Amino acid sequence: MKQNTLIGIVLAAAFTGGIWAAITISPPDNAISASEPEHFQFYPVARTLPDFQLTQANGENLNAQSLQNQWTLVFLGYTYCPDICPATMAGFNRIYPQLQNIESEYPIRVLFLSVDPQRDTPERLSSYKSYFNDEFIAATGSHEEIFPLVRSFGLVYSLSESTEQTDYLVDHSASVIVVSPKAQVVGRFKPRAEVGQISIVSPDHIVADMPIVVSNYR
Repeated sequence: MKQNTLIGIVLAAAFTGGIWAAITISPPDNAISASEPEHFQFYPVARTLPDFQLTQANGENLNAQSLQNQWTLVFLGYTYCPDICPATMAGFNRIYPQLQNIESEYPIRVLFLSVDPQRDTPERLSSYKSYFNDEFIAATGSHEEIFPLVRSFGLVYSLSESTEQTDYLVDHSASVIVVSPKAQVVGRFKPRAEVGQISIVSPDHIVADMPIVVSNYR
């Protein structure tokens, strides 16, 4: 009887120890996934930006070196955009204080890249970004400069109508690109596709995943 009791105690201890080891050595699936972003998509290989020269809303130049030593959330758009652009920019403004509170060696900035240089002068860009947040960066340039840069992001844009019309529309990707402090494109946030809703990137998805993106940076 005593022997059976002793065997039972040993087996219980072994069982308990096995559970502890399994949790410690091989954490549960949810513990593993906690270190991976839920919404952000890393590109298989970080993409080096091509040489480019853009003009910011304040008249200063913007190039690849300008994006070093900071995290940059890049969104394509244009100031005459009727829906996706203002909705995305308003979302950025809402979460900007939270982005600034993320523990990071490098600051997190927002860049609005206009793909409509014909209408979006530096003065207009300045007024546009100020409507949302003066700390945002806004820039544009010739299509010869913009197109290869946008392609390096893994995005596209096109002028679907004649620019001779004053109210022409510009088709553009709605994703938000993340550029690392090395001025490399590391991935993107894709827009949500919901019936009856504008297809934009969720600001809450950015807030949730940027700390993980930053912490995984090497």
